[in-house]
Amino acid sequence: MSLLVTVPTDRLAAGLGNLPDGVKLEVWDLRSPAPAERIDIVVPPYMGGSSVLSALQGLDVGLVQGQSIGYDGVADSLPEGIPFANAASVHEASTAELAVGMMIAAQRQLPRFVRAQARGEWSPVFAESLADRRVLLVGFGGVGKAIAQRLAPFEVDLTAVARTARAEQVDGVGQVRVHGMDELDTLLPKAEIVVLSLPASDETHHLFDAERIARMAPGALLVNVGRGPLVDTDALVAALNANAIRAASDVFEEEPLPAGHPLWSAPNLLITPHGGGASTAMNPRIARLIRRQIDRMLAGEPPVNIVL
Repeated sequence: MSLLVTVPTDRLAAGLGNLPDGVKLEVWDLRSPAPAERIDIVVPPYMGGSSVLSALQGLDVGLVQGQSIGYDGVADSLPEGIPFANAASVHEASTAELAVGMMIAAQRQLPRFVRAQARGEWSPVFAESLADRRVLLVGFGGVGKAIAQRLAPFEVDLTAVARTARAEQVDGVGQVRVHGMDELDTLLPKAEIVVLSLPASDETHHLFDAERIARMAPGALLVNVGRGPLVDTDALVAALNANAIRAASDVFEEEPLPAGHPLWSAPNLLITPHGGGASTAMNPRIARLIRRQIDRMLAGEPPVNIVL
């Protein structure tokens, strides 16, 4: 059996190493003419949006292997009949790492110290800890569980909420009681740190609107490493300017965040530019996932992570 696989960069091609006999690899970023009418696995670019998937129109494609966990907008551009797999298993560790880093940075006021260093100023402060804080994880999929695992050594009081209430055994954490979304409003006022790791959907759009943000404890920290539309931007800006809550966000409703946007000057906010998965952990993990899809296709087995 022979397969044609395309990846968008030379770097990813090199990361795949020596492929099995019969597998041909081409570098194609979907912006130039397709290398063939039949492509068994297409890996689109990591960044740049889903609109490039329209380049697959009229081609015979066995599988599109995305490089992100999220796939909002993909269905609008992906030609009908082509299966799409997301990159579950690739970004969870890196995104969880950033989430915990943002919590520590916000709690211990690291941005304040960076600004003071630039001024050559010794500026001590008595800051909030991460230890002993009541942390509410909103979303308990791959990223949520990875955050829980990394928070375990920090001695936090952890509560999880997801669409489905359940008890779940998590390595390094133990058994976690996961509350249903219908309990979110009851749990919110008790949380000192709220972490969002949900995907974007009609159900989660503006899940944190003005009313829900107002339910948060005064001065609580809202961390968003899920998707920008989870939070109503106008409501967030208003709450930050009123010093009602603090926030740390890696994702936004409008990306890139444009110059002059009110979030840039909002107080009590730490901004990172959608970099949850953008670390050195990504390349070897996406390469392993692509290799797994190749091996399964050669063996006549269905691909993993099919979401569309």
